[in-house]
Amino acid sequence: MGKALQVAALENGTAIDHIPTEALFKVVSLLQLQRLDNRITIGNNLNSNKMGSKGLIKVSDKFFKEDEINRIALVAPNVKLNIIRNFEVVEKKEVILPDEIIEIVKCNNPKCISNNEPMKTRFHVTDKEKVEIQCHYCEIKIKKEDIVLI
Repeated sequence: MGKALQVAALENGTAIDHIPTEALFKVVSLLQLQRLDNRITIGNNLNSNKMGSKGLIKVSDKFFKEDEINRIALVAPNVKLNIIRNFEVVEKKEVILPDEIIEIVKCNNPKCISNNEPMKTRFHVTDKEKVEIQCHYCEIKIKKEDIVLI
């Protein structure tokens, strides 16, 4: 007898795979999936040969823009993105942290102008491997585990 699928197949849309289980709901939030009317399947603590356990999100009839997807590299580097059309994976993408992050991270420095004026936050990515960012305004460096999403 064949192995049953852990999550239903997707006809058209995007599957976001290999999400660390502890980052799954941060990814949901970053992509603002709660605002979509599309059918969404979320699986967590699924078996993974590579990771032990993983999270998986499938969004029917939705193809994300690159900047939307690259945001999730902040909380879940090494995520795999599968673009699906007619039940076939037509494209696989790696999520890559962009050089600059605008408006999705809060500066950890309470004195920073971005926390005291109505303006977009802006960070430069200084280390893509370890995920470290630097505020454009006050130049404070923030490590991955200290990143606070807006």
